[in-house]
Amino acid sequence: MSRTEIEIATQPECWSRAAELARRPDDPAYSAMPRPGERVAVVGCGTSWFMAQAYATLRESGGHGETDAFPASEMPAGRAYDRVVALTRSGTTSEVLELLGRLRGGTPTVAVTADPATPVMDAADAAVVLDFADETSVVQTRFATTQLVLLRALLGEEVGHLGAQAASALAEPLPEALLGAEQFTFLGRGWAYGIAQEAALKMREAAGAWTESYPVMEYRHGPISITGPGRVAWWFGDPAAVPDGLPKEIARTGGQLVALGRDPVADLVVVQRLAAALGAARGLDPDNPPHLTRSVILT
Repeated sequence: MSRTEIEIATQPECWSRAAELARRPDDPAYSAMPRPGERVAVVGCGTSWFMAQAYATLRESGGHGETDAFPASEMPAGRAYDRVVALTRSGTTSEVLELLGRLRGGTPTVAVTADPATPVMDAADAAVVLDFADETSVVQTRFATTQLVLLRALLGEEVGHLGAQAASALAEPLPEALLGAEQFTFLGRGWAYGIAQEAALKMREAAGAWTESYPVMEYRHGPISITGPGRVAWWFGDPAAVPDGLPKEIARTGGQLVALGRDPVADLVVVQRLAAALGAARGLDPDNPPHLTRSVILT
């Protein structure tokens, strides 16, 4: 097994540990997390940006306060926030560190990271460290999902069932039709759109695959034109919540609709496995995708 596959397989345990951490309100680090009613920005790069999108939507839709998500390099200057949350596995990403430096002494900041021996520990006002979910692979899998499970738990969600869903996502065989597909379009609504974006990124990174991702209602406005025989439209969420008429429209193209029906973050585990399997079948190294490094450090 590749390192990526080993790390994918450890997610049920990591999620359980994250849920346990969220039940420790006396931990000083959590006093720095966003409080109800605060106006918050969440930033990250790559995978962390997509997790930021999911968390921001969950926080605001749950009534906890206005919440925006930005790539760290694109956060608007001068916009007022009560707190900024930076998601960074490596703790060394240049754009994240630069932004935290600009905010220092003004807007309170907190980082969620995997490595306590990195510059982000000094750049942010506070940090939550999930070192048990750190990874050696370039491709992010378990750290991204573990931090999202933690953030959801801190919003008051019941996340205890997610470990069992992840275990089922690991146990089920990958369908032959998916292993043979030539193209994937990932669809989500609300916070699941961030998951759809991350699913597409995993397929690009680990498998070099042609993938796209859209809010589900935007899929009809052009992107459905690429769907056809041998191509997949993948919905994250309850199959009963697929917009009316969309399954028939996809069927008319000759494409395949996939709707597994678990929590979107658990179904993301299936995509991670698929990406690693496709990459290996194509002779690629999913641990070290071309042109990528564990952290983007700009000179």
